[in-house]
Amino acid sequence: MTDIETVRRYDDAVFSARDVETGYGDLQVLYGVDIDVQDDEIVLVFGPNGAGKSTLMRALFKQLPLWAGTIEIDGEDYSGLEANQMVSHGVAYVPQTSNVFPNLTVAENLDIGSIHARDADDRRQRMFDLFPRLEERRGQDADTLSGGERQMLAMARALMPDPDVLLIDEPSAGLAPQLIERTFDHVDQIRQTGTAVLMVEQNVDAALDVTDRAYALDMGENKFEADAETIRNSERVRDLYLGK
Repeated sequence: MTDIETVRRYDDAVFSARDVETGYGDLQVLYGVDIDVQDDEIVLVFGPNGAGKSTLMRALFKQLPLWAGTIEIDGEDYSGLEANQMVSHGVAYVPQTSNVFPNLTVAENLDIGSIHARDADDRRQRMFDLFPRLEERRGQDADTLSGGERQMLAMARALMPDPDVLLIDEPSAGLAPQLIERTFDHVDQIRQTGTAVLMVEQNVDAALDVTDRAYALDMGENKFEADAETIRNSERVRDLYLGK
């Protein structure tokens, strides 16, 4: 039986956090968190409200300073990078809110995302192939899109530079129930294109359908880590976090 309480470290990870601590002002939120994302893997972070999940994502993308710990990309320490340098080192981020430019068109949003792209035209077409609805809406302002379409645009804009790792915070937040499965299908398609994904998500059951491994975060600390099937079938995890 898999030991879900031992948080393993993966030496071959494409993206890693080691012993990360951070917070806001004098308030510490994270206490020595470890995260690994391997190549072409979807990794889920879940836990109760206030566990520090969104804080973790902001820290991993260097939008918050690290108080302690390191961030590693392909085994090299990049803890000193600024947020605006992460994209050029293969890491992109989709925050939960304010993740598109509402007064710009779909095409203009993608153009902004193409600043670090090697072949902007090719990448734009790849995004339209991945999200056909965006091609239909390419001339529309982002603030006229539905919630699902805005989430597609946010992911597509982040994917324009062809990152190795995509960090996504709550991809299904605010979406109608019938759109949630489609959103996670898109996350799976992103992985199939060669981009590993680390996502925070409250809809754990739906997210586990496309997840390879998952971490439970609680009170700013790692509690459990295992493959998706083990997490889903753990009575202890269900009692504590899934309500079933």
